[in-house]
Amino acid sequence: MGEYQLKVTIDQDSGFCFGVVYAIDMAEEILAEEGYLYCLGDIVHNDEEVERLKARGLRIIEHAQLGDLHNEKVLIRAHGEAPDTYRIALENNITLIDASCPVVLKLQNRIKTSYDANEKILIFGKHGHAEVIGLEGQTNNEAVVFQDIAELDDVELPQNITLYTQTTKSMEKFYSVKDELIARGYNLKANDTICRQVSNRDKDLPKFVSRFDKIVFVSGRKSSNGKVLFEVCRKNNPNTYFISSASELDKTMFSANDTIGIAGATSTPMWLMQEVKTALEQF
Repeated sequence: MGEYQLKVTIDQDSGFCFGVVYAIDMAEEILAEEGYLYCLGDIVHNDEEVERLKARGLRIIEHAQLGDLHNEKVLIRAHGEAPDTYRIALENNITLIDASCPVVLKLQNRIKTSYDANEKILIFGKHGHAEVIGLEGQTNNEAVVFQDIAELDDVELPQNITLYTQTTKSMEKFYSVKDELIARGYNLKANDTICRQVSNRDKDLPKFVSRFDKIVFVSGRKSSNGKVLFEVCRKNNPNTYFISSASELDKTMFSANDTIGIAGATSTPMWLMQEVKTALEQF
């Protein structure tokens, strides 16, 4: 192939947000002491990181299985949980290790306060997403959840509505949803509840990705934030590839002497981006 090397740089602002770091640190501490720990749902939307922790004794369970557990410790991940989870835990003498992200907890609290004040609540978020289920739970599941404004076309809404957003949504999309609802004539109380760690990456990534010939974006396919940040990368550098692990890299993606930037989601571990960098440097 001739003598050349790909020049590879990892975006130092990419990788775990503090909510995820906090949850994983907590899990690792308990695993080191006790050898196993139950976790409600995937601890992070990244299969590689989940596998690493499973090998250390993390046992992932679904909500349906929580009712069958008694006298155990169960970790709540950064995405947070609905009130129902806490109720089952009390009934079954389950100790909850609560690693809910403080940004999400604050949002849950705000939504509950709005609900208690009889406001009609809309949540801009992904259907079935762990965080969104926890948010809906604050409203007795009465909130209207939509991930696309078109979903509201056939919904009867009152004149006064209150809008919240999942913490990892795109700023741009949230504000276009807000403007559209105002244009439709609603009295709207709009709450920008996007996490600033996420929105700052929206701002910083364009500068990073424009410095390179090609961008490799590393993220789990289930990550909402990964989808948002991948789009930011692609918009600012069309030569952006989405991969979940180093095994998905292909030599044909690159040319001699390419400069390559590696970026990732708030759920992408730094070790995984390092692995991708090492693989690229061996091409």
